[in-house]
Amino acid sequence: MLGAKPPDIRQPTRRELRYRMNSNEDKTHIVDRITGHRRMRRIRKTDWQRRMVRENQLSVDDLIWPVFVVPGTNISEPIPAMPGVERMSVDRLVEAARMAADLGIPALATFPNIEMEKRDQTGSEILNPDNLINQATRAVKKAVPEIGMITDVALDPFTSHGHDGILRDGIIVNDETVEHVVKAAIAQAEAGSDIIAPSEMMDGRIGAIRQGLDAHGFQDVGIMSYATKFSSGYYGPYREAISTGGLLKGDKATYYVDPANGTEALRDAALDVEEGADMLMVKPGLPYLDICWRLKEAFSLPVFAYQVSGEYSMLKVAAERGLIDGDRVMMETLLAFKRAGCDGILTYFAVDAAKKLAKA
Repeated sequence: MLGAKPPDIRQPTRRELRYRMNSNEDKTHIVDRITGHRRMRRIRKTDWQRRMVRENQLSVDDLIWPVFVVPGTNISEPIPAMPGVERMSVDRLVEAARMAADLGIPALATFPNIEMEKRDQTGSEILNPDNLINQATRAVKKAVPEIGMITDVALDPFTSHGHDGILRDGIIVNDETVEHVVKAAIAQAEAGSDIIAPSEMMDGRIGAIRQGLDAHGFQDVGIMSYATKFSSGYYGPYREAISTGGLLKGDKATYYVDPANGTEALRDAALDVEEGADMLMVKPGLPYLDICWRLKEAFSLPVFAYQVSGEYSMLKVAAERGLIDGDRVMMETLLAFKRAGCDGILTYFAVDAAKKLAKA
């Protein structure tokens, strides 16, 4: 209305605010004026509220347990670089698999530490249908058929030089290596492997493995591609676990992804998707959560992260020295993978985390 008196928009004085704060008529606080009456702490004040609005949940179904296998019987030997982790003979692995299944852990991922005399330039032992990994797969699937078996076809545990492929004149040859890993994948499927997880990062391997498996009647065997395996410094304890650290000459930068390259990692993953990968993996995990998220956003496939040996050992050693609360940080890091979009995590903490989740 023309000529109407404008509303009083003057700010209250401090005296008026104090009066309002002490008055039964108006309990508005200056914080309410600042926040517009939106207070984030309202839904944090009780445990039941925090649980009710929790955005991400970690469950035992998210956990895959990587295990190390050695020849022999009745062997459980500690790995000094990985506190709490052991190499196990096949009979002990069967016992561990039964325990893991009882905890609800869905799958194991096996890695061998074979005799040095069986390692050569081409990693030919990986083609042996009765090699250590295939023995382990058959034994576990016979005794604990409900647990999943995930097997790798990288050559590094089988080569005398510690590289993931066949070495010729100082070069890791791509195509000959792919021929090897296809044969290895077929042998692993014949032994009962549920999922082949190629980690050697050779070009064209996913499509070649898929074709090889299908041609031999293994259409139902899945492929979990190490889609983005970075040339990382976090693998040291693992190399001790499979006894390749002292063998390796040079590094693996000619076939692993540069840690600086996120877009290249996505291109690698896209090729694996086109070639028939069923699942994608990021390795290492925690330093590459951005890649986990980008893969999940880009592709409609399950995404997994590998919390590698270096990540594990750093947390274990820090906890042993009293620098961190080990259990709390373990669960926090595993939850971080879920928040970054991961559908599952390969972690040496699998058993400890499963036990803790069972008590929750």
